[in-house]
Amino acid sequence: MERPVDPVCGMHPDPARAPRTDHAGTTYYFCSDGCLKRFQANPEKILAAPPQPMQPRPAPPAGATLYTCPMHPEVVRDRPGACPKCGMALEPMVASATDEENPELRDMTRRFWIGLVLTLPVLGLGMAGISTLIQLLLATPVVLYCGWPFFERGWASIVNRSLNMFTLIAAGTGTAYTYSAVAAIAPDLFPPSLRDPAGRVGVYFETAAAITVLVLLGQVLELRARARTGGAIRALLDLAPKTARRVGPDDREADIPLAEVRPGDRLRVRPGEKVPVDGAVLEGASAVDESLVTGESIPVTRRPGDPVVGGTVNGTGSFVMRAERVGADTLLARIVRVVGEAQRSRAPIQRLADAVAAWFVPMVLAVAVAAFAVWALAGPEPRLTHALVAAVAVLIIACPCALGLATPMSVMVAVGRGAGAGVLVRDAATLETLEKVDTLALDKTGTLTEGKPRLVAIAVAPALDPPLRDDEILKLAAAVERGSEHPLAAAIVEAAEARRIKPAAVEDFRSTPGRGVAGRVSGRAVLLGNEPFMREAGVDLARSGLLERAEELRHDGATVVLLAVDGRAAAALAVADPIKESAAAAIGRLRGERIRIVMLSGDARATAEAVARRLGIDEVHAEVPPDRKDEFVRALRRDGRVVAMAGDGVNDAPALAAADVGIAMGGGTDVAMESAGITLLRGDLRGIARARRLSRATMRNIRQNLFWAFAYNVVCIPVAAGALYPAFGILLSPMLAGAAMSFSSVSVIANALRLRRVKLDAV
Repeated sequence: MERPVDPVCGMHPDPARAPRTDHAGTTYYFCSDGCLKRFQANPEKILAAPPQPMQPRPAPPAGATLYTCPMHPEVVRDRPGACPKCGMALEPMVASATDEENPELRDMTRRFWIGLVLTLPVLGLGMAGISTLIQLLLATPVVLYCGWPFFERGWASIVNRSLNMFTLIAAGTGTAYTYSAVAAIAPDLFPPSLRDPAGRVGVYFETAAAITVLVLLGQVLELRARARTGGAIRALLDLAPKTARRVGPDDREADIPLAEVRPGDRLRVRPGEKVPVDGAVLEGASAVDESLVTGESIPVTRRPGDPVVGGTVNGTGSFVMRAERVGADTLLARIVRVVGEAQRSRAPIQRLADAVAAWFVPMVLAVAVAAFAVWALAGPEPRLTHALVAAVAVLIIACPCALGLATPMSVMVAVGRGAGAGVLVRDAATLETLEKVDTLALDKTGTLTEGKPRLVAIAVAPALDPPLRDDEILKLAAAVERGSEHPLAAAIVEAAEARRIKPAAVEDFRSTPGRGVAGRVSGRAVLLGNEPFMREAGVDLARSGLLERAEELRHDGATVVLLAVDGRAAAALAVADPIKESAAAAIGRLRGERIRIVMLSGDARATAEAVARRLGIDEVHAEVPPDRKDEFVRALRRDGRVVAMAGDGVNDAPALAAADVGIAMGGGTDVAMESAGITLLRGDLRGIARARRLSRATMRNIRQNLFWAFAYNVVCIPVAAGALYPAFGILLSPMLAGAAMSFSSVSVIANALRLRRVKLDAV
């Protein structure tokens, strides 16, 4: 049976090398050319196949750097080099915290300066028409040494059946140099029609050398510009300190490397120091600057029990913290990982450039052949000279890389810019879709509100005989709520602790998500939940006198939880969840952008509507169970709306996944963040407006890049072929074509870099 072939480079898998598995669990197999590729074939068949007659390289050590192409993220290799599909230099998949020297940039820079020194005299001799042999001696190292990477990549593109920019460069410079070398060494081989009046054959050493140097210059500028796109990740990595100050069991303190910190360690953070890892404050208090992680410029006060994030900067106070997440589990490490993956993702708009690139190089080759034929048959004398100049100019000026770079460069910069502003984008498709969103569905608790409600009132049922005291009610309610993770439960338990009420033990605990909890406390059957939960349990609320009082509390914006003891309605507990300070401004800004705002809440209608009134939200769906929120989102999408859903809890995860764009609040659960396309690290709704601005700016930037890349090739290729000659007598020099080609790629990257300065908070 024929062995499978790597679809990227066309080579077979290498059975002599063990497969690798990355952090995402994807298995890669080495092909015979050294690529790392995820083959879809049966691994046992691959490894059982006879080895290629080659000397295999040793497999990379665990944790070794993998390299990928910015234009073709499916290409993964275990060493630096060139992409087998487009010839571009590969980049590390994981950025380093230090601005390490790029070996490709170093090599191209060295070749550029050597080529420039040798090309200047070639240009002088060429313009003076002096000594073709000296031109040959000087131009040969320029073309064959300095330009050798272009010939290597051009040949690889032919072998791999993936024609690209280097195919055209190699063909153009190779043709000009070979023609000139033969003319200099054996001029008698050329017919009289190709000679000047002195009997000499025209040579193009200065053209071949100048094009090589100009393309090298373009590569140097492009590599430097591409390096700047990784600045956001390097800035994030640089946030992590190198050491931490650990407090031992005997209270002795010592500085240790960050890698030695373990969960549970006590760490002291002194004034002006960076928080080493994620954890919680144990002792002391301070204002912590979290701007570089969350985008929030105002320092946040952290006291005992409050969380702190690794990489943030402590203010003037000192505190002792407990390490909870270290290494790859910290928020900073997760941000870096998500940003890196998002920068390598492909936006749907990239399909346009991919479709053009599929036929671009063959079309250019055809145009070059046609230009040569037309000039050779119908052009003015010397016909073959003009034909050669036109064909070389067409090959050199065409730039498929400008099309290929238009989308990924903008995505790379935009994702990094968003991370610096507290907007974590999971992939390029999300960034593209967000621009089209016209409907925003919002969860209430933890999204519009703080998500940290407080118990504000206890109303005893008038009909209960004998009535329960507030402390007795709170003791029973806290007992059953200790087993619940709902924010309302935490408010009741905290209220009991504040009154120094010790909850009793609970038996037969049961929880119904979105409804309530039940159990036996001190021999009494206790139910705590909403009205539907009570009615399903057969509790008579109508005669209890609680419904009127509960309605009054809800009208004031409180969430009411009903308590039943031994089957009788006993009390109503009012819990208020403060609305986030930024919520009203954020909702107003989004409404100004003509976005339809919909609230989805599991709370009672009166409570949800009270919050909606204060925020100016007209469309409210209350008492929505967790398992039905995604149904509302799907219904909106069926109506033709492009829907974004913002939430923070486990119960929001299905709705986040069902939306066109899921938005997780950074203070929420890991499940919500994993289900979302965008995470607002600060948990601030203003981040949605920031994300929208980033999306619009990115798509505008991509369209600019694509337009100018298309316009450049549409205009320049005909000019290089000689379209202006009949009317204006202009025939483009291949040297100018080389300069224009280099400028096109650099201009696309330079335009993408403008996204680093886009204003996301502008009104």
